[in-house]
Amino acid sequence: MAYTLDKQRLETLIGPVARATEVLVRLDERVARSPVRDGFVERQHFADAASALWLEGELVHLEDLVLHDAHMDIRTPTHELTRAHAVLRTRRRIFAQKPDWTLSRDGFLALTGRGGGATPTAGQKSRDGEGAGASSFEADGRDDAEAYRVAEEFAEIDAVLARSSKILSGAHVPAKAARPDDRPEPQNGLIYDLDWNEEERLTEWHAVLAGTRDLPVVLRAAFLLEAWSDIEVLQHAAWLGPLFVAALLRQEGLAAHHLASLHLGAKNIPRERRRARNRGDRLLALLDAIHDAAVAGLKEHDRLVLAKSQMERRLKQRRASSKLPELVELVLSRPLVSTGMIQERLKVTKQGALNLIGELGLREMTGRGRFRAWGVI
Repeated sequence: MAYTLDKQRLETLIGPVARATEVLVRLDERVARSPVRDGFVERQHFADAASALWLEGELVHLEDLVLHDAHMDIRTPTHELTRAHAVLRTRRRIFAQKPDWTLSRDGFLALTGRGGGATPTAGQKSRDGEGAGASSFEADGRDDAEAYRVAEEFAEIDAVLARSSKILSGAHVPAKAARPDDRPEPQNGLIYDLDWNEEERLTEWHAVLAGTRDLPVVLRAAFLLEAWSDIEVLQHAAWLGPLFVAALLRQEGLAAHHLASLHLGAKNIPRERRRARNRGDRLLALLDAIHDAAVAGLKEHDRLVLAKSQMERRLKQRRASSKLPELVELVLSRPLVSTGMIQERLKVTKQGALNLIGELGLREMTGRGRFRAWGVI
């Protein structure tokens, strides 16, 4: 059944819409002129990525996510951790682009993985035609062809591994070329429900996006969040919906200088409200989630400003070559830091990193004797 907009009860939503809009705009105005803007944005990325998995019933420790992002895992990464890192990288990708890129055709196709597969190479084309005339070859010819196919498949695996390494290291990787017929690659029936028509569901969500253009931005965001959850657009990337809505808030100017952490706000809303049977109750819960996300952002921003001012007092009468200012910026941009991260960023020894931590007076966050990490509270 198509998603329908119920605009008869909008008067009951005006109060929560105005309240959420006020706090969201206040946060964005504060971030725009903030000395800790970059650190605030990075911390919000980490917090929202962990909250996205929490909403799906998976626990991802913020410490593990930070270390995994720095390629300094202390244990084998779990599937949940890699998914949280995918959310983190997607948020960074959205924020690095122009505000109107995410909801454009190119941005939407890129983020949903519908840019198409690689164009078949000459070797692949010739391999498709080998089966028709295979009977005319002798056994040796078949063996040579089989060996050639295996070599090609290993070459494809090596290319995928090389591309993955570049993506994880943060290097720019060009998008894959589209298929000639512009059709998505067939999905694996063991992983995907083949009866789940994602194209139709995406079209339905786009219709909601177009049908709410005349509504206030925050109310439109609540409708889009509710529609994404109700339609169940993507099978394995439900967390993309709130990121699209956060990009919409940025595109419309309400959150022009940061990417709203809607997963973090929804985390504070009880599940009974988020999954209420009445659509009006769900919309009220989503509006409260947007409000709570902005309130949490204000508190986090003010805490970072206070922490920065306290740490800067320790920088007085320091040498111009001191590494402490760089450590302050690193600490503000991550929920926590390890000695390995400090060594790599500041190019110092392990003992030098520990000395800098002691001079700055950072708080040890893990309570462990080994694999320790520090941060500001």
